[in-house]
Amino acid sequence: MSGKIPITAQGAERLREELKELKNVRRPKVIAAIAEAREHGDLKENAEYHAAREEQGFIEGRIADIEGKLSHAQVIDVTKMNAGGKVIFGATVELLDIDEDTELTYQIVGDDEADIKHGKISISSPIARVLIGKSVDDVVQLDAPGGIRELEITDVKYI
Repeated sequence: MSGKIPITAQGAERLREELKELKNVRRPKVIAAIAEAREHGDLKENAEYHAAREEQGFIEGRIADIEGKLSHAQVIDVTKMNAGGKVIFGATVELLDIDEDTELTYQIVGDDEADIKHGKISISSPIARVLIGKSVDDVVQLDAPGGIRELEITDVKYI
């Protein structure tokens, strides 16, 4: 990996919390489970042992994954940015879908943080790309699968 990967301050904090949980709670628990399973004797047919070893592999892989992400992360705290009302990484954008007459709210986040169910869209998504740099009252056109959609930016928040 080259360069830094943008991540919101909240996203980085969630990763740090997960890492702490994995290292301080789940890893010791699975090590204890492996030790207990070993005491039961023959490891070839010991389902608890094999399940615990598999869980240990998952935990160690996830720890390495999170540590890698954090080491390549450029943490961006949008609350400390002075973007002058423009849509930037980390901003929460309120939109009006002009064609559907519906309101939408999205926060623009890093690729690993994206979760459309929670209104978090990736910085590399088509909608984020058309919004970046725009301001309140700007109307953008999004080339969506169902055709061109017009979206009006009604508010930009840095929370």
